[in-house]
Amino acid sequence: MTHPYARIATLAFALSLGATGTCLADITVGITVSATGPGAALGGPEMKTVAILPAEIAGQKVKYVALDDASDATKSATNFRKFVAEDKADLVIGSTLTFTTLPLVDIAAESKTPLMATTAGAVLVEPVDEKRRWVFKIVPNDRIGAVALAKYMAKQGIKTVGFLAFNDAYGEAWTKEVNKAFPDNGMSLVASETYARTDTSAIGQVLKLIAAKPDAVFIAASGTPAAVPARELREKGFAGPMFQTHGVASPLFIQAGGKDVEGTVISAEPFVVASQLPDDNPFKKVALDYAARYKEANNAPATIFGAHLVDAMRIIAAAAPEALKKGEPGSEAFRTALRDAIEQVKGLYLNNGLLTMSPTDHCGYDDRSAMVMKVEDGAFKLIQ
Repeated sequence: MTHPYARIATLAFALSLGATGTCLADITVGITVSATGPGAALGGPEMKTVAILPAEIAGQKVKYVALDDASDATKSATNFRKFVAEDKADLVIGSTLTFTTLPLVDIAAESKTPLMATTAGAVLVEPVDEKRRWVFKIVPNDRIGAVALAKYMAKQGIKTVGFLAFNDAYGEAWTKEVNKAFPDNGMSLVASETYARTDTSAIGQVLKLIAAKPDAVFIAASGTPAAVPARELREKGFAGPMFQTHGVASPLFIQAGGKDVEGTVISAEPFVVASQLPDDNPFKKVALDYAARYKEANNAPATIFGAHLVDAMRIIAAAAPEALKKGEPGSEAFRTALRDAIEQVKGLYLNNGLLTMSPTDHCGYDDRSAMVMKVEDGAFKLIQ
């Protein structure tokens, strides 16, 4: 039986057909996303975006090979090695989750293949050493979101916080940032707990948080699993404010949490509230264009997660002209030149924020990339 995402990948290949006007080989892009498993709320929209990625950049046809890694780190690594060995990929985009992306860093360096990571963990690109020089990140660092939320919380008079995080690389990254941003803004953690991405309940951890009597609770999780402790906090009587990360910036999170996530405050990228931005805001046009094309292709609203792939290819489109001067697609010379050219991309407005790369910064976003918003009447509303 043909997996449905295999059909999507086949469709993506079809998009690469067409005239190019040069004799250079196609630019081949490998894409590994968590279209199934615990990361599906994020990776599903990513996979559905493949079909609307550009068929041509810098006058060259683009061929996409898209595979589901099922939210499994071993599978994401297997996919990357296939892209390199069998498909001769010029670059790889993925994976959806921090822990499924971490193994790809070593493979990118070994194979000298640029990796466009679509998750937020700063560990993927910091510091930019011999290994990480092949990795670039599409999503703003967790640090930007943590600082934005900490400043907002301090303004609301919050002094004590209960903290609950995934017990994986995503949660670890946020734990690191929160432990700095909160004290820097006059707040302290009075309880800190973890839970597994696959847990269907976190009631033990929730009761411990409530017992600590915090002013607010911060949940560092992503996708629909982030709704699990939010529901249980409300069911057990916690009436204080709740905060979450950009990993929940999806209608699926709101659907999963229902009334229990009303009022939840998050920091997320401009795309999430693009329709609420002024018409002259440079982020608005970029975001609404992708949203319209995604809805036409999938008859469903777009999310920021699929937009990560669009942003990756916009960066590649900006870097490819210079890279093509120094090597032909399919060669190490092209991959190396592409890596060097990505470091020179500056002032690019994306769904995720304003991007300026450099040899020492492979994420390149500033605080304008984090906007504070609240779940209100079943939607995200911009509040800062």
